[in-house]
Parts: sequence; structure tokens; C-alpha cells
Amino acid sequence: MENITSNATWYVNDAAFDWLYPERIQQLSKRHWTPMEVARKSAKFLTSGSGRRILDIGSGVGKFCLIGGHQFPEATFYGVEQRKELYHFAQAAKKMTATRNVEFINGNFTQIDFEAFDHFYFYNSFFENLVNEGQIDQEMEYSTGLYNYYSRYMFKGLDNRPGGTRLVTFHSLEDEIPPSYQLVDATVDFLLKMWIKR
Repeated sequence: MENITSNATWYVNDAAFDWLYPERIQQLSKRHWTPMEVARKSAKFLTSGSGRRILDIGSGVGKFCLIGGHQFPEATFYGVEQRKELYHFAQAAKKMTATRNVEFINGNFTQIDFEAFDHFYFYNSFFENLVNEGQIDQEMEYSTGLYNYYSRYMFKGLDNRPGGTRLVTFHSLEDEIPPSYQLVDATVDFLLKMWIKR
């Protein structure tokens, strides 16, 4: 009998991929996890530059990294996530999909050395600090001050990267993007943007 959970099965569409997670996590998918189409386009852009270490800042349950890792086995995708529960869901999904070129880090992205990575993906994980509802949970502290702190930290980290560094943003307010990054493509109703450092 054919194994219905063969690797390719998870990557048919968003609904199929979301089955890797518990129902509560599936319900957060539309608002908080990267859509498959966006993940594929983003990973293609990020892996076409030189360098193959890609960091997802605020990786949640690991969807972008796992889709990118599946599509582009020659690259290594790293996801940093401060919520321990989401990190564990990402690790479980990695195991279920048997993805070898993905690594998840449990911690705040401000503890990460940007120099260890070549390119970056950012689905606005800071935005939760600006809204009164719709957060993933109430376990974290939220504030405009934190949004500003995170945005400035990321701005500085990106600004210190060499020319040719690639960045993809999805739903970003662009507060974290240094002017040295040039917009080279915008799709999905201008919500998905691709940048290269000059």
C-alpha cells in the first residue's frame, strides 16, 4: 500500500501542509503562517543569490523554512522563534517531513548573529506589538516600544550585511529596511517584496 504521507503529499497546497499541526495551530494559519505560494516565490529569490544560509526572522511553526528546504535542498534554511511551543511544533513538522536542510532555533532574534547568514526572510513578526487583537497568544509582552526596538535592531543588522544580501518581506511596514536595500520585485498585491542590498 502506498504511503499517503510521503514527503510530496505535504506540499500539495496550504491545507495539506497545515495537517502537520494540531487544529489550534491550523486555525492560525491564514493570518500568521506564510502561504505556500509566497514561501515558494520567496525561497526561489533568496536561493538565487550567492550564499546558501537563509534566516527566517520569527519563524513560527516553521512553514516557510520547511517549504523552502523542500524546494531547494542545496540551501540551508534557519528559523528563529522565541515561543517555545511554536519551536516544538516546527521541530515536530521537520521530523514528520524528514527535512534535513532546515534548522530551528528557540530564542529571540536579537540573540542571533546576522553575520552567520547570507539572506533573510521576514513575515512581519513584529506587527503583533501594534495591534490590540489577533496575537498568536497572550504569553508574550506586546508594546509599541518593543516594535520600535525590534525594527531598529533588524535595521542595524541588515545594514551591516554586505552588498548583494537578499531580503524578502511580507506584510512589512518597512521600518526595518535600511535605504541601502533596493526594491527589485513586488507581487501578491504589493505585500510580498524582494530587496537586494546595493
